[in-house]
Amino acid sequence: MSKIPPHPDATRGALAATAAFFIWGVVPVYWKQMQGVSPYELIAHRSTWSLVLLLALLAGQGRFGTLRPAFASGRMLALNLSSSVLLAVNWTVYVWAVNTDRVIESSLGYFLVPLVNVALGSLLLHEQLRRMQWIAIALATAGVGLLLLRAGHVPWIAFILAGTWAAYGLLKKQSSLGSVAGLTAETLLLLPVTVGWLLWLGAHGGGVLGRADWRLQAWVLSAGFVTSVPLLLFAYGAQRIRLTTLGLLQYIGPTVQFLLGVFLYHEVFDSTRLQAFALIWAGLVVYSADGFWTQRRLLLRTVGAG
Repeated sequence: MSKIPPHPDATRGALAATAAFFIWGVVPVYWKQMQGVSPYELIAHRSTWSLVLLLALLAGQGRFGTLRPAFASGRMLALNLSSSVLLAVNWTVYVWAVNTDRVIESSLGYFLVPLVNVALGSLLLHEQLRRMQWIAIALATAGVGLLLLRAGHVPWIAFILAGTWAAYGLLKKQSSLGSVAGLTAETLLLLPVTVGWLLWLGAHGGGVLGRADWRLQAWVLSAGFVTSVPLLLFAYGAQRIRLTTLGLLQYIGPTVQFLLGVFLYHEVFDSTRLQAFALIWAGLVVYSADGFWTQRRLLLRTVGAG
């Protein structure tokens, strides 16, 4: 009986994935530097400059051909267009939330993503849920219910972020494109809207470029870099580490965001919100434990068969 060896670059993969999630965790600090800029303009810049960097990357690798499948059929075009719309909504709501002092609620959205993924898998793909997964969803639902009943607050930002990101992931599972080619296609489809919006702003005396001080312009122009680097790190890491490891590392991002909201930006976090988050965190612990033991059983079964 032989044990399946890990990927030879597993350590570097884990470090890359950790760096990606950490960057996503601290990125509110970046968006806060542009708090006075409209989130619509920021997302237009983010999408446009990300496309420039991604096209340069594909050109440097000689991989422009990887974009062809995105436009090869009506189905693929519709799939990537739907993904691009979900991505734009997610980005816009997130940036608006951060810059209106709702970092904690935005972190809640990304804490909920794994559980929303499970729920969507059950509802849309008719996947059978294990008992522990039902318990995890029930705990998270209880946490959200507590916010509704005792805080009188509908966490709509968290719902939109979790829903759009989970739906985006669901569509990505149906795509044959890699992460870089996929994001390139999505930002390319958004290009007429994003560039059109930036040109309209410029023609009507608005917009940052050419009007704001050089620091703010530098922050805006770096949006593509801030977007692309963690994505590339994530893609590198995801190919080299186990799914269970990646699943645990994904909580780094919302955890860092949550800590920033509480300790750096001093957002409201009373006892009711603490209890609600505790229920949701308990659900995530149950979900992660279930995933870990399921993967472990499959691995042992595979090793035993070998």
